[in-house]
This record gives sequence, C-alpha cells and structure tokens, in this order.
Amino acid sequence: MNSYGVILQLAFSNVLRYSSRSFLTALGITVSVASLVLVVALVQGVSSSVTSSFDNLGASVLTVQSQTSFADQLLGKRNRLTFVDYTKLTRAVRGVTNMVPAFFPYGGGAAEVRFGNRSTSTRVLAVSPMYQDTYKVYPALGRFFTAGDEQSKRKVCVIGDRVRKDLKLGRNPIGQFLNISGSWFKIVGVMEARGEIFGISQDDYVLMPFSTGETELANVNQQDINIAMNVRNVDEIKQVQDRIETLLRGFHNLKPRQDNDFTVMTARQLTESISTITNMLTIVFGGMIGISMLVGGIGIMNIMLASVNERVREIGICKALGAQRHHILLQFLAEAGIISTLGGIVGLMIGGALAYAATLLVPALGTVHMPLWAVILSLGFSTLVGLFFGVTPAAHAASLDPIEALRYE
Repeated sequence: MNSYGVILQLAFSNVLRYSSRSFLTALGITVSVASLVLVVALVQGVSSSVTSSFDNLGASVLTVQSQTSFADQLLGKRNRLTFVDYTKLTRAVRGVTNMVPAFFPYGGGAAEVRFGNRSTSTRVLAVSPMYQDTYKVYPALGRFFTAGDEQSKRKVCVIGDRVRKDLKLGRNPIGQFLNISGSWFKIVGVMEARGEIFGISQDDYVLMPFSTGETELANVNQQDINIAMNVRNVDEIKQVQDRIETLLRGFHNLKPRQDNDFTVMTARQLTESISTITNMLTIVFGGMIGISMLVGGIGIMNIMLASVNERVREIGICKALGAQRHHILLQFLAEAGIISTLGGIVGLMIGGALAYAATLLVPALGTVHMPLWAVILSLGFSTLVGLFFGVTPAAHAASLDPIEALRYE
C-alpha cells in the first residue's frame, strides 16, 4: 500500500476511534443535507403532480382569457372577453375543434349551493356541451349537457364529486334538485373524480349550460368569458396561437405598441409556468439551507481544531517516525472529508425517509421525487464544505514542530 493509501486508512480508523466526536462534528452537515433533501423531494414531487395534471389536458389545448395589468386594476379597470369575441373567433380561426366558452355566472368567486339544510361554497361555471371533450373529463354518473339543454336554457347541472360528498347527496344524486344562489337546478350528472393538487380539490365545482348561466347573470356587461379549444394539428399550435392574438388585437383595436388585454396559452406553457415557480422555490430554499450547511462547516473546523490540540503528541510521534508535513495535512483533510461525506450520506437517507413519511401523512403532496442532480449536489457540496473548513485545522497540525509536539503535555 502506498503512503496515500496508508493516510486514508489512518483517517478512517481515527474517524471510527473518535466516533462520538465524529458524530457531533457531522451533525450540522447531516441536518442541513436532510433539510435540503426533504425540501427538494417535496417541491419536485408537488411539481410533478401539477405538471401531470396539466399534461392531462393534452398538448393540443389552447386557452384564451382576459388579462388586466396590476396598474389598471389599481385604477379600477377590468379587461374582459365577451361572447362577441368568442363568436368572431369561431368564425375566423381555422384548424381548431371543440371551441368552448365558459364564465362564472355568479362572479369570479364561489357561489353558495344548498341541498336541504346543508350548504357549501363552490365554483359555479356556465359552459357549452363541448366542455367535456375539450378538457377530457366525463360524467361518472348520469350525463353531460345536450344541445337541447342549451337551446331550451334548462335549469340542469352536473356536479363534481366533492360537491356530492359535501352536501351528502348519496351515491346516486341524479334527479335531485340543488339551490344555487336562489335558483333551483336539477342534477343530471356527476363528473368523474380527479383528486387534489396542493390540498385543493379538482372536483369542487358545479357546471350549468352556457345559455342558462346567461339568464342568471345579474349584469350582462360583467360577463368575462374564458375560451378553450383543441388544435387539430399539434404541429401548428404556434401558428394558431399567433393567429388568435392577431385577431383579438384587431377586435379590441389595440395599437402596435399597446400590450395585449388577454392571454393565449398552451397547456405546455401552463406547465412551464408551474415548473418555473417550483424551480425558483427549490433554488430559494436550497440557498437558505446551503447557508446552514456553511454553518455546519464552521462547526467541523472548530471541533477539528480542538481535535488537533488533543492529538499534538500523536502528531509529534508521526513526524519523529518520518511523516512529512504534507502527510499530516492530507490525513486531517481526509478525516474532514470523510466526516462530512458520511454526514451527507446519513442526511440523504434521513431526508428521503422524512419526505416519504410526509407524503404518507399528506397524500395531496404527491409522490416523492428526488432528482439525481439533488443527490449529487447534496453529497458534493457537503464534501466540499468539509474539505474547505478542514484546511485550517489540517494546516495547523502540519505546521507543528515535532520536538515541541513531543514535549507537549
């Protein structure tokens, strides 16, 4: 075995010989890495769940909705998309199918829905019959709206599974009547369940026919429509998106340098927006935990400086037996690197276990997802921190005079 092999072996044996001190030295690194792994696993897991939910919409979906800048909102201004915009788009846009309008007949917030003496607050949307094919969500019980419902403005509704449970409607509520903000609606369908995201139910809503929703509007001038559609050829989605932007800017008489008062987004852009937010959260939390890892490194330096003072005679004997300055330096650096790396490995396992336990306790957090880059970054950074803060005590040990070290009491 060459001299470097011997140094590494001695470093391992010293870490094991002073196991209690090694444990305390590595504790700061272990806690920091466990925190980093826990945060990254949960954030990435939630991100993955959200992304897959948007992916379910399909790559061919385009959504159009109004947009009002923060400055205009402060001035009390509110941009809107009207049914006239929708009608013009249906006539002018080519290459799309299932163009479906939707709006909140009782305002953008929730509406009160009652059944008997029970009530709940939920989202109420007025939509056309094409809604189910556009969003790929279908009734689990009963039926969706028909063209006949739309033409005759029937007061019928379909409900999400969460509403059925909140109102204790039983397994099959078809034919029951709900009171929605003072009007009675007959339940004709219950939509299939989609679960939760961020602890928010995707099944907490009531849908009614678009024409029926218009009869419920308190002020038709307040109507603000969202439009969704499927692009027939996915390869042409960018061209269709640009075409819609051009048409709407023309409909709204916007000048060349004037910002859009609407947004046209693809399902992929929605997914990318969510990913951008979660990646920023990962970086921010990772940076904060990285600072705590540096504090752990300072702990390594302090405890190893104390260790050098305790082992002065040992260092003197090694030098008397022929150990060179760089041999002592490398031995203490190796001990610092081994301690921080082992601390990082233990922290990795603890953080992974905590993330798994958290998803068992709170299923809405989604499935644990630990990217390989996070594992490499955790272990690499913890090792570098140990080596960096191990330089000072190692240099101190290497600089000891052998005669003085042997006389040290």
